[in-house]
Amino acid sequence: MLPLLRSVPRALSSAVAGLRATAPLPPLRQLLQPVPRSCTRPFGLLSVRAGSVRRPGLLRSREPCSCGCGALHTEGEFSFAEFLNDEIKEEKKIQKHKSLPKMSGGWELEVNGTEAKLVRKVGGEKVTVTFNINNSIPPPFDGEEEPSQGQKAEEQEPELMSTPNFVVEVIKNDGKKALVLDCHYPEDEVGKEDEDESDIFSIREVSFQSTGEPDWKDTNYTLNTDSLDWALYDHLMDFLADRGVDNTFADELVELSTALEHQEYITFLEDLKSFVKSQ
Repeated sequence: MLPLLRSVPRALSSAVAGLRATAPLPPLRQLLQPVPRSCTRPFGLLSVRAGSVRRPGLLRSREPCSCGCGALHTEGEFSFAEFLNDEIKEEKKIQKHKSLPKMSGGWELEVNGTEAKLVRKVGGEKVTVTFNINNSIPPPFDGEEEPSQGQKAEEQEPELMSTPNFVVEVIKNDGKKALVLDCHYPEDEVGKEDEDESDIFSIREVSFQSTGEPDWKDTNYTLNTDSLDWALYDHLMDFLADRGVDNTFADELVELSTALEHQEYITFLEDLKSFVKSQ
């Protein structure tokens, strides 16, 4: 009996080794890839009221009404439309800019839905900055303080800021190639006031693209700045600053993007109310 018991651990060890051999672990590079983070927007008054107690019967399915239109007229839809109407009024109250703020430095603004384009000509060069407001509001930080007693939750909500990624495209006089710089706002730099005036935006990637092609080619070499020499990176930042893309521009871009995002959000709520009430 004793020899048999001694052979059990060796048998189990062999079985485990066999399982490891048949199911190899994923590569280390795959394990180190960052998990995509969904962008959650604290919807102001909407997030406060979202936890309210639902009245009975709102989720029960209803038959089409007897008016002959064939549409649904439920208590939930009426309540939803009333709520959206109140939400639109509250959002318009706190809206800072009724019209989009202008950028200093002679930038011309073109807006197409959620995408905006800023164009400027400097010394015969054409500089274009493009950004999209979708998913541009970062999620709230985990260390935010909870509302204190006697103070409304709406009064302690942090101000929402839209910090979109933006692409700078510089075209020289010949117009054959465009230097493209992909930029973003690091989360630890947004809203940070330092005496040394550090850059509030960063360059993530740099590449050349042909101006004659409608779409960018992935086969063109792309320089990632994560492993870039700091001297070269500083020269690239100075290159942008000489063309008007500096901290002042980045601050104004946040203000413009935030105003555009809030404007589109109110429009979305209005469209949603019309959709809910449509027959």
